[in-house]
Amino acid sequence: MKKEEKKIKKIVLAYSGGLDTSIIIPWLKENYDNPEIIAVSGDVGQADELENLEEKALKTGASKLIVMDLKKEFVENYVYPSLKAGAVYEGEYLLGTAFARPIIAKELALIAIKEGADAICHGCTGKGNDQVRFELTIKAFAPDMKIIAPWRIWNIKSREEEIEYAEAHNVPLKINRETNYSKDKNIWHLSHEGLDLEDPANMPQYDKKGFLEMGVSPMKAPDSPTFVTIGFEKGVPVTLNGEKKDGVEMVSALNELGGKNGIGLVDIVENRLVGMKSRGVYETPGGAILYRAHEVLETLTLDRDTQHYKKLVAEQYAELVYFGKWFTPLREALQAFVDKTQENVTGEVKLMLYKGNIINAGVTSKYSLYNEEFATFDADDVYNQADSAGFINLYGLGIKARALMEKKNAENK
Repeated sequence: MKKEEKKIKKIVLAYSGGLDTSIIIPWLKENYDNPEIIAVSGDVGQADELENLEEKALKTGASKLIVMDLKKEFVENYVYPSLKAGAVYEGEYLLGTAFARPIIAKELALIAIKEGADAICHGCTGKGNDQVRFELTIKAFAPDMKIIAPWRIWNIKSREEEIEYAEAHNVPLKINRETNYSKDKNIWHLSHEGLDLEDPANMPQYDKKGFLEMGVSPMKAPDSPTFVTIGFEKGVPVTLNGEKKDGVEMVSALNELGGKNGIGLVDIVENRLVGMKSRGVYETPGGAILYRAHEVLETLTLDRDTQHYKKLVAEQYAELVYFGKWFTPLREALQAFVDKTQENVTGEVKLMLYKGNIINAGVTSKYSLYNEEFATFDADDVYNQADSAGFINLYGLGIKARALMEKKNAENK
């Protein structure tokens, strides 16, 4: 231990009560000359994971636990902006963990400043994305704050050794060696990693008791479909089946409906920021429904050039969020573009949920660019089909010119 680190008297710890952060409290006490540990938990919808958290934190050595209710801000200021952008990492991942980290880390930094802490500690591993997400956000709000990341400096090398450390220090755990999946849960999603999932050849045990928590596998979904109608205003979902819902109510209700119908299961091998590939299984029932509904509405309300260009922006936006760059000028600039595109994304989308599938069932908008008179195969008085000949002649002029050149050169050989 360096001499200057002995001067650390107060540490703010990002605390979830899971395996990593549970053993970090006694570890910090042992290795930093018994500093005060303030445990901080951001409630982004972990539900039962927050039960008895204060008792556990205090029992393992924290001086107090601060729990922040961030659910509403999380959905409306982080989830919905990403939804409006259509941001999906590598085509499938709906960013459930990625956009939950900036809001927690921001509050962590602000509390550390308020409490006069000497350091902030997190339990992210040196292999994962979350260490980057936490630390880039902390640098944005507390640039001079020391950051302690035990996984990068302690002698513990595996989750098995973590469990042994916990048992040796009488740290209570809700897991065991047989069910020790690495999970991250919030109101938007639940992720599963580790154990049999580390081999991509293994099919996830969807029907195993206790594996899925937010819903059922498609095989166990009802034989009859469920219909939902979602109303949007400027890209933001505001009504469900005609009833107004705030962000938390909307996501919670759709999680229930989607979960019952086996919606939102994704099994992917993704490219982590640190360079390795990682396999994960994600449950995002409500999120999958909202993303589909929003995309369907945009097909009606965005012009072609904006719709196509926005897909490029969505990919860049998703990478920024995944890579921990929420609080950056580029993400904010892209958000300004996205918000401009959403001015007319208002209307209702009806979807059918059936055994893991989300099926379009109708869409309406007063800003619809779809004109039935133009698109009809029946007779109409608004479109002169003969006009297309001149258009094609001009549009294909370059192709024709090249072909004439090649023909001429071939004849002169």
